[in-house]
Amino acid sequence: MRILRRCLTSGLALGAVTIVAACGSSSSNSSTSKSGGGSATSAASSSGSASKATGSPVTIGTSLSLSGDFSADGQAFERGYKLWAADQNKAGGLLGHPVKLDVLSDASSPAQVVSNYQKLIGSNKDQLVFGPFSSLLTVPAARIAARYGYAFVEGAGGAPSVFGAGLHNVFDVSIPVKDNLVTFAQWVASLPPSKRPKTAAYVTVNDPFTQPQLPVAQKILQAAGVKTVLNKVFPAEVTDYTAIAGQVASAKPDAVLLGSVDVPTVSAFTHVFIQQHYQPKAFIATAGPDQGAQFIKAVGTGNENGIFVPNGWYGGFKKADSQQMVKEYIAQYGGDASGVNADVAEGYAVGQVLAQAVAATHGFNQQKIIAYLKSGVTLNSVQGPVKFDSLGENTAQKTQTFQWQNGNLVQTIPTDEPGATPPQYPKPPWQ
Repeated sequence: MRILRRCLTSGLALGAVTIVAACGSSSSNSSTSKSGGGSATSAASSSGSASKATGSPVTIGTSLSLSGDFSADGQAFERGYKLWAADQNKAGGLLGHPVKLDVLSDASSPAQVVSNYQKLIGSNKDQLVFGPFSSLLTVPAARIAARYGYAFVEGAGGAPSVFGAGLHNVFDVSIPVKDNLVTFAQWVASLPPSKRPKTAAYVTVNDPFTQPQLPVAQKILQAAGVKTVLNKVFPAEVTDYTAIAGQVASAKPDAVLLGSVDVPTVSAFTHVFIQQHYQPKAFIATAGPDQGAQFIKAVGTGNENGIFVPNGWYGGFKKADSQQMVKEYIAQYGGDASGVNADVAEGYAVGQVLAQAVAATHGFNQQKIIAYLKSGVTLNSVQGPVKFDSLGENTAQKTQTFQWQNGNLVQTIPTDEPGATPPQYPKPPWQ
């Protein structure tokens, strides 16, 4: 998901960062790191070759938020792009050409992202491009790419605003934002009537990531007989959530669906609920609960238990190329599987999908790549299958829903997924 996580090293600074991604090496303008351990699976690299890349380099340009509001996500995306490029080069590059990444920082600015893609395509003449982080930056960036006729494969622009912009070159390898709460809502709707929540509240920040998710879930729950007692959108500029959270607590819904973009939002609602002695039976937040120790510290130890969060991927995902990527990430950056940001997988998946399109079309012709991606073919990625509809949305994946249980974030929904832990319902009492 599009979640703010740990920052990378201070070496990731504003400005241009050109990375020759061979065996995990990087230029002096980029953060240095150890070489990754192991090679990617053939499905992950999708090059169709295991020989050494010997041709002239093919440059892939991208603009990432290496500073500003989206810096943690942008830096995680860079790691995903770099891991993919290193693996692709180990497997022979793209059609025998070694991959070179041309990364510019946009400082989380829509104006700067426009300038960056104009430079990457118009001035630098990069043969291919990857998308930036966030729907906010994807729309203006994709417009520049469309002006030059470039395919725009991305992993973090899943809001309806992206697919409703009239662009025909955008392909998001991740799950559409509007579908993030679907599996949770379907699970709630499937509960026996005697156990199913009778009422629900829907509150969200006015954000293109969060706001589209709630109406889809609300429609599913209302069809199952769950009555809406509160439906509220609050401005993104709000920093004091006491009054809004108090309205939820006063309505006393059985289920709360919170459209949040960070830990502080979820923490503020949680503390108001505790103070007002309001105990929901089910509580899900679109972002924040997946931030591990930071989230537990913010809500208070024990209060995390029972809270749900949706996500399209996690470090323990049982898929061979995903496990290999996680292994390489840990070897290069440290930590453990649970600490790998989902943005890393999104970035890696962008590379995989574009590599498969290049291999299938036997070249770097943008119109052939666009036509191939629109053909209905099902592709592979570390996040799962990828199949684009006419708008460029990935229709082949389902969101997974996680829940905090006994101090651990575990995969719970869909309940028939291998290794899924049964959801705790009703939610345990606040501590």
